[in-house]
Amino acid sequence: MDLGIRGKKAIVCASSKGLGRGCAIALAEAGVDLVVNGRNAELLARTAQEIREKFSVRVIEIAGDVSKPEVQKAMLAACPDPDILVNNNGGPPLRDFRELDRAKILEGVTQNMVTPIELIQAVIDGMAKRGFGRIVNITSLSVYVPIPGLDLSSGARAGLTSFLAGVARTVIDRNVTINSLLPGKLDTDRLRGPHEAGTPEDPAAAAARKTRISADVPAKRLGMPEEFGQICAFLCSVHAGYLTGQNIPVDGGLYVSAF
Repeated sequence: MDLGIRGKKAIVCASSKGLGRGCAIALAEAGVDLVVNGRNAELLARTAQEIREKFSVRVIEIAGDVSKPEVQKAMLAACPDPDILVNNNGGPPLRDFRELDRAKILEGVTQNMVTPIELIQAVIDGMAKRGFGRIVNITSLSVYVPIPGLDLSSGARAGLTSFLAGVARTVIDRNVTINSLLPGKLDTDRLRGPHEAGTPEDPAAAAARKTRISADVPAKRLGMPEEFGQICAFLCSVHAGYLTGQNIPVDGGLYVSAF
């Protein structure tokens, strides 16, 4: 399917690896020029070069934590009039809520609520004026199914979800959509645990880990960043202009609900 976005420009946050990388690759495959971002400059450079070589699109790298104002400023300077914004950021680590102090709480809320709002504020009016905009927020299935120990992440992302529910309805008439993807158990570094980025995993250990983690997933497997990225790319396409304010689980059926 031609997504109708060839030649568009996108900012994809936290896209050096994992789900953000999957989204960047899918958009590049559709012909979109990119600003990619990540905290590890070396890993980011490898991802950017791979995308350039494979898809022949323009890719600008902005290294750093997207929650930092100076990094946001650099991204927006590199792409002042994006057609697409994919909000993504790492979440707070697993931690009992009793261990959270004010500083940790504010940091988590900044990462997973304030930062995407700031970026949306910066781009949404330009999108509306030009008559095309696609904003996709990568949140978490924990917005629907809270996970003990990830309370801060769940709360911040749920706050973002509610905040944008009203905003989404104010710009749909100018062909700007805001939707969220809620990943469940996808095969990313977060599920692998602590390790050096890019380090290969022992095949037998990987198979055992995936079987164990996906046992309660109806699909009986982990999702892949590449297929997650394709769903994101569709939400950014010309075909998704009548879909806004939605929160779509990408979880292999893990979240059980008829509605």
